[in-house]
Amino acid sequence: MADTHLNTDTVGWREWVSLPGLGVPWIKVKVDTGARSSSLHAFDIEELPGDRVRFRVQPWQDSDRDAVTAECAVHDRRVVRSSSGHTEERIVVLLDLVIHGRTVSAETTLTNRDQMGFRMLVGREALRQGFVVDPARSFLGGRAPRDVRRRNRGRDDA
Repeated sequence: MADTHLNTDTVGWREWVSLPGLGVPWIKVKVDTGARSSSLHAFDIEELPGDRVRFRVQPWQDSDRDAVTAECAVHDRRVVRSSSGHTEERIVVLLDLVIHGRTVSAETTLTNRDQMGFRMLVGREALRQGFVVDPARSFLGGRAPRDVRRRNRGRDDA
């Protein structure tokens, strides 16, 4: 049997990633093997003609600093069941994300994650592109600079 881990990188249960297509250089994510697709905190979601969507992203947990407006093609629409059992239809976009120094394409649902601990979840579809998860470790791809980490905690004095 072939070793499926030959070309894999190990990531922790939480990592810092970037979303270059959205102009988001840093966002702290939860790596979630229980979720099929990835999920991004988005608000002011507006469907546009030509099957496009415009939305805003706040990369920091307790701050609206560095919020960006993004526009993408709609890839799909799906009914998604949250961890609390609530179902909702979500818009799905394809986003490139850089995790552990590698760029992968991720099917990403847009939803309000204001009450969640992380602004983004990275799901199985993205992880199966060459990653294994060590649930006992964090930030194996490196940490964001200190000023970025402070902004993520809502400390704007960085």
